[in-house]
Amino acid sequence: MADKQNQINLFDLIFNGTAEYLARAEKLVAETIATHSPDTVIKLPETAYALPVIYAVTGEKIETVGDLNHAMELAKDRIGRTRLLQSALNAGVASGMLCEIIQACKYVDGKPHPEWVDGHLSDAIVRSFGVDLVTQDIPGVAVIIGEHENPEKLAEIIKSYQNKGLQTYLVGKSIDQAREQKIKMGVDLRVIPCGYDIEDVINVVSVAVRASLMFGNTPPGDWEKQRIYTRDHIMAFVNVFDHYTDKIIAAGACAIELGFPAIVEDPIPEVPTLLLVQPDHDKTVATSLEARGIKVKVTEINCPVSVSSAFEGERVRKGDMKGEFGGNRTKSWELVRTSELGDVEDHKIEIIGKNIDDPSFADTGLIRMPLGIDVQVAGKAMQTDFESVLERRLHYWLNFIEGVMHVGQRNINWIRISKEAVDAGFTLEHLGEVIYAKILDEFDKVVDKVQVTIYTNEEDVVRIEEELVKPIYSKRDDRLASLTDENVDVFYTCTLCQSFAPSHVCVVTPERLGLCGAVSWLDSKATKELDPTGPAQPIEKKRVIDEHMGKWEEVNEVVAKCSQGAVDNVSLYSILEDPMTSCGCFECICGIMPEANGVIIVNREFPDMTPSGMTFGELASLTGGGVQTPGFMGHGRHFISSKKFMAAEGGLERIVWMPKELKDDVAERLNKSVFEMTGIENFTDMVCDETIASDSEAVCEWLAEKGHPALEMDAIM
Repeated sequence: MADKQNQINLFDLIFNGTAEYLARAEKLVAETIATHSPDTVIKLPETAYALPVIYAVTGEKIETVGDLNHAMELAKDRIGRTRLLQSALNAGVASGMLCEIIQACKYVDGKPHPEWVDGHLSDAIVRSFGVDLVTQDIPGVAVIIGEHENPEKLAEIIKSYQNKGLQTYLVGKSIDQAREQKIKMGVDLRVIPCGYDIEDVINVVSVAVRASLMFGNTPPGDWEKQRIYTRDHIMAFVNVFDHYTDKIIAAGACAIELGFPAIVEDPIPEVPTLLLVQPDHDKTVATSLEARGIKVKVTEINCPVSVSSAFEGERVRKGDMKGEFGGNRTKSWELVRTSELGDVEDHKIEIIGKNIDDPSFADTGLIRMPLGIDVQVAGKAMQTDFESVLERRLHYWLNFIEGVMHVGQRNINWIRISKEAVDAGFTLEHLGEVIYAKILDEFDKVVDKVQVTIYTNEEDVVRIEEELVKPIYSKRDDRLASLTDENVDVFYTCTLCQSFAPSHVCVVTPERLGLCGAVSWLDSKATKELDPTGPAQPIEKKRVIDEHMGKWEEVNEVVAKCSQGAVDNVSLYSILEDPMTSCGCFECICGIMPEANGVIIVNREFPDMTPSGMTFGELASLTGGGVQTPGFMGHGRHFISSKKFMAAEGGLERIVWMPKELKDDVAERLNKSVFEMTGIENFTDMVCDETIASDSEAVCEWLAEKGHPALEMDAIM
């Protein structure tokens, strides 16, 4: 191998590959310019970052066909042929820029040609990765390029990454090989086909640089900071199978410049820690994880199917399911409750009633049964306030099971189990096994014993719900209703997202959850117990500055310390004066609409234009990255119905526009809060949405017709 390596000149491979990209880009640009007017918009779908890679590298936005020649010059400026490693890496970056130009030409008329795989991911999808990346539910990113000599071995490698929770992007013939091996693919399953051309690898590079722009607030054009961010925060690597080409190695140089090591199976001159040769396919996964420093803790669970966060987004369709529970089809509930240590038999999992593999179901197609899941936990440090925290985690843990879909919570849950999982030997006991293993894995600091009882007899499910379950739910609801910002002595920090947005600090209160929508005050309290030195630290609120604005001296001191001085004043209830920072994985954005004397709210899933003249992505580019932007605020869905929402500027009555899906989702809670505060009934009937109007003038006319209260309030600005 050494002799063959010595015959290979790495620099020539990179420069020759870059030259091939250049020739391809020049041809496509010439064709695009010849067939489109100079002012034709050229962009990748649903991104606010123009052509993101070029924007990150140079700070310049390429927005029209007339800009393409300039884009080509920007790429050419980075191509040199000196025999220095940095010159070769610069050529790799130029290759990335040229790939993006090629990709943009494919999209110039909208969606790509049907024969192409649409591997571009929207800003909304990239932002949706945020929480999973910072919590390391996605511990790393694998990029697989080429055709594997053994499709079954390729499937093993992909499944290994999937079972460890990694995202895997496929480029080239590996896509078809994975499909032939029945690998489930899609963004939700973390196996993402990017396209068959090597140029399509730019779809992954684009995700990395947009994460830098979104979460890190790294300045466009400061390539040094961009590459440091991706190196330190995006745990990606590249696997190249089959024989590499000049273009593959040039693309690899771009990946290496971003800090992503490449592992190839063919001989090549190695670059320690960055370009490695691993011909043994049994060692590919271990070599790749080691090269990127990714350490994955995999809990052994007695279950015949895979259990991983990678399956969290899996959906079990009607035609694929064997068992269904709840979802208005049958009675169903789930409960986590605290018991005395002596009353819990650890790891006892009992099914009372028929199981899904009961012989009486042998000739049955779809099985529908009532279901009650009673989880008893015990521990010297366990608190009843933690019960709801553990109970909400059931949704995630049961969705981690391959072939199981869980929706909802409490007694409005809905579970589907696929035929494939049942054929593999999955039964209801395995729901209990997963719950048992996950509670002790994640909550071992407070839980010592776990016992799971699953009921499927209808009379048991109904009786226990009335006698035990509903009274516990009611007691919890009363407790939560009593939790207001005024009647607690401490708030909590959440600094989880600082791994991506170093200056961002969430301040979590009973009435203002984390902006990702996933961290409540009780979650923070539990996190502090589980990890005393972790991201949730108490803020004792004693010295109030302005309670109406939500300003306390202790909050300012803690935020200044946690943000290393980047932020020193925070108003928890204001959007105009020192609003709380946002990391980038917020569920919603609130922004001032001066002409309506109110605010619009848009959720991450809404792709279209808002009355502000900006899409969610464009609004997010102003709001994320740990900066304070007066007039804009990232927040969670649940905060919309909080009586503390923007209280300093008049509160909930200022809301004038939301996408209909979001409005319908929050309507019941929002209407209740507004009625209690103002006496206005059915407030959301006065809130405009895109089905009514999205043009600002039309929105204002509709608000006037409805007599929206914001129009009569003091000027918001």
